[in-house]
Amino acid sequence: MDTFFRFLYEFLQQFFSAFILMFKGIFNGIIEMFDIKSYIGIINFYKNDFNGPEWVLVSLAILCVVVIIGGIILLIYFLIRKYIRFRKTVVEQESLLEEVADLNNQVADLMNEKESILAMKVSQLGLKPGEDDTVNIDDKKDENVDTTSSRFPKLTAVDNEYANYKIQTYGNSFTLEELVETFRNFAASQLKLYYKSEMIRLFISALASTKLVILQGISGTGKTSLAYAWGKFLKHDSCVASVQPSWRDRTELFGYFNEFTKKFNETEVLKELYVAGYTDDIYTVILDEMNISRVEYYFAEMLSILEMPNKDEWIVELVSSAWDDDPKNIKDGKLKIPPNVWYIGTINNDDSTFMVTDKVYDRAMPLDINDKGQVFDPIPTEAQDINYTYLDKLFSDAMANNPISEDTLNKINEMDDYVIKHFRIAFGNRIVAHMKKFVPVYVACGGDEVDGVDYFIARKILRKFEQLNISYIRDEIDGYIEFLDKTFGKGKMKECEEYLLRLKKLT
Repeated sequence: MDTFFRFLYEFLQQFFSAFILMFKGIFNGIIEMFDIKSYIGIINFYKNDFNGPEWVLVSLAILCVVVIIGGIILLIYFLIRKYIRFRKTVVEQESLLEEVADLNNQVADLMNEKESILAMKVSQLGLKPGEDDTVNIDDKKDENVDTTSSRFPKLTAVDNEYANYKIQTYGNSFTLEELVETFRNFAASQLKLYYKSEMIRLFISALASTKLVILQGISGTGKTSLAYAWGKFLKHDSCVASVQPSWRDRTELFGYFNEFTKKFNETEVLKELYVAGYTDDIYTVILDEMNISRVEYYFAEMLSILEMPNKDEWIVELVSSAWDDDPKNIKDGKLKIPPNVWYIGTINNDDSTFMVTDKVYDRAMPLDINDKGQVFDPIPTEAQDINYTYLDKLFSDAMANNPISEDTLNKINEMDDYVIKHFRIAFGNRIVAHMKKFVPVYVACGGDEVDGVDYFIARKILRKFEQLNISYIRDEIDGYIEFLDKTFGKGKMKECEEYLLRLKKLT
């Protein structure tokens, strides 16, 4: 064994000695490379023998060496800098992942706390697990709630109420233009709410283009009142969901299953949707101050559902499994979202609210309400019974009878090319599809085609300009205004031009 150990020692010594020598060689080489004293000594040794031209060549040689050494130093510097940045990115990613994990844990803790608080409330009310909690916690005075063993007591009560219900046909015969004036007169004569015909025209056109309408503007101009009046006009009071800053997911809209009580905490929105599924009437859900929390948090699933072209796919899962005593229209724990419901959000843009993202705006139709309508003498008008199928047919007929003209479509395509080239912003298929619904209905309501296009583009396309650095595109904005005047006619695109001029003033 002694022989082997001597062999192993000498064998490894040979390897590691060479390894150490390699690094010493590199280190010594670097020292020699930067040994200025040696360079000076060589120059001093030969300096007396140099003539004039040789001194020029010597200077060039010295310069080349200096450049090479400088290049090596810069290379080492950039390599070190790159490594530091790489390590910083890795550390930041790791920190972010840790933060996400901590947030997930906090969410889980909050949900557990929420369940605990709910259980305490239930126990204080004298309930036991498995008993109905929805009546006493959220709506103690609701005597219509069914208190059977069903985990959906409110929806079960709706089933009982509509057990023998037959869909009613009202024999509607009005036009969209007549609908505008009828609603306007109703709001003024019955509710003392005054709106311009143009505002009502835009509102109904927005309903035709999408299921989510956003009413925005300064406080006190009647945003919520308009949605409220629409519900009164249709003889179905709008279901108001007052958005709270704490809203984080869809349970705020639909409710959630309480594992402690074995009941589903049903919201009024869920009940409204369920009732709408029985009828052919028109219903409205108001998301009041919808951007006081992030819309894409609590309304994300609905945004995706409502965009599906096949309405049979408008389904939301409430619970993961079916119970024998579940409500009639909840199949396998899933509820079909009825098409006769519109969602109207009101937003205020101030420090207490969140910015509405493109994901929401692209799927909605925003309307600006920044001034109050003038008082006028209305024709006394009562609320109306209107079938959803009839209103939907009016929308479809308007799209068939008043399609956007080829000339206007060509101008829109030219505008699209111009915006892409100068601002790197595109219309997108979704926006074009909304426009082809909005504009024909706007015309059928008594409006002008170009005015409809003008308003739509100002609210759906030019809004995206706010994301750009306005100071850098001031000249481009002036050029765009000239393009609009040249393409559509001087002053025809008034809404777009006013919007662009307001943007310029922000710089």
